[in-house]
Amino acid sequence: MSSPQATATGGYRPLADRLRPRNLDEYVGQPHLLGSGAPLRRALESGRPHSMILWGPPGTGKTTLARLVAGAAHAEFVSLSAVLAGIKDIRAVVEEAKARRGTRDTVLFLDEVHRFNKSQQDTFLPYVEDGTLIFIGATTENPSFEVNNALLSRARVYVLKSIDRAALDRLIDRALGDVERGLGAMHLSLDPQARELLLDAADGDARRLLNLLETAADLAEVRDGGRWLDPETARGVIGSTYVRFDKGGEAFYDQISALHKAVRGSDPDAALYWLCRMLAGGCDPMYVARRALRMASEDIGNADPRALTLALEACAVYERLGSPEGELAIAQAVVFMACAAKSNAVYSAYKAAAADAAEFGSLDVPLRLRNAPTRLMKELGYAKGYRYAHDEPEGYAAGERYFPDDMPARRYYVPAPRGLEIKIGEALAARRERDRAARGPADTPAG
Repeated sequence: MSSPQATATGGYRPLADRLRPRNLDEYVGQPHLLGSGAPLRRALESGRPHSMILWGPPGTGKTTLARLVAGAAHAEFVSLSAVLAGIKDIRAVVEEAKARRGTRDTVLFLDEVHRFNKSQQDTFLPYVEDGTLIFIGATTENPSFEVNNALLSRARVYVLKSIDRAALDRLIDRALGDVERGLGAMHLSLDPQARELLLDAADGDARRLLNLLETAADLAEVRDGGRWLDPETARGVIGSTYVRFDKGGEAFYDQISALHKAVRGSDPDAALYWLCRMLAGGCDPMYVARRALRMASEDIGNADPRALTLALEACAVYERLGSPEGELAIAQAVVFMACAAKSNAVYSAYKAAAADAAEFGSLDVPLRLRNAPTRLMKELGYAKGYRYAHDEPEGYAAGERYFPDDMPARRYYVPAPRGLEIKIGEALAARRERDRAARGPADTPAG
């Protein structure tokens, strides 16, 4: 019997390719799309496919699903990768599709569609519009950011999810039991712990699971006419822990968002988890440290100014010591910020002030607030009438106005009733009362 790893021409075919599902019954995962009565299943069973974009993590069956769509419609399946293909390749597919139109539909599957720029995506848009092509794009990135709006409006987006553990477990059984396409001829058995290690390492990626299983099978101990995969061999095949991250991609921004929100939500445990997830996935620790500086100002502010200091020190420690000591300092800062009193008062005040600066334009600085380093400037009235706060009672020039004369007084900064900002708020309230007494309430912001 010939090896299932060989093609008709004798070439090697990976296990993941050999076990590619031939029908919906063999497809693993995505019950929300392919379960009984689910939208994509209905489209497949009708035999009338539509253009679509399949968005999901690696190894979740996007290519396989595209093939099943073409098969259900008895259409010609043409596969291109946006990494390798260009406009010339798209035009060639279009000409072939035009030639067979009327006798057979053409499904164009474009893997990693997010790698195509706007002009490249525009190339095949008219042919999707007129029905020359049924377009199926696959992407691991959010199509809202990476795919043209014109194309999005003509293709339905289906979101694929990571394959759950139970489905991956069934996939192992299928691979072990399939003599024709899988590893059945090897009579491979797995130690239960080795199986768990493979499932852990797959991290929801069916292709990764099958690749690891195939490599492990070749290294497994020959025993009693078959093979036995023990935990140590499995660990050696897996190597370092794999965690989905994809720097700069969707997973990257999702995880940094989760970390930021956990800190804002005062959950140090969840914040630590997301920090470790990012570091395990290969994120540059300095990126997290810089993001912590943002968190300190945006979400804690003057409620506990120590947060910004600690975040700065964590950056300095990492720059000086590197890993792992520097990562621990970042973790310390993240935990402190998660536990600290929260205030976005400075963040909100900054945005409001920036909006006013843009709205009011280039208003003049009042003469009394200008410096007067020369005699001419003094003669022109620069600094005339300025009240030096240190010479005033309690170091405060009650009633003085520091906004441009042609702009109404504003109150941007509203301290939160938490942490140090409680005292800041009390001090500001007392000064506002003195301002009202000195100049009246008309030009004193309320509050």
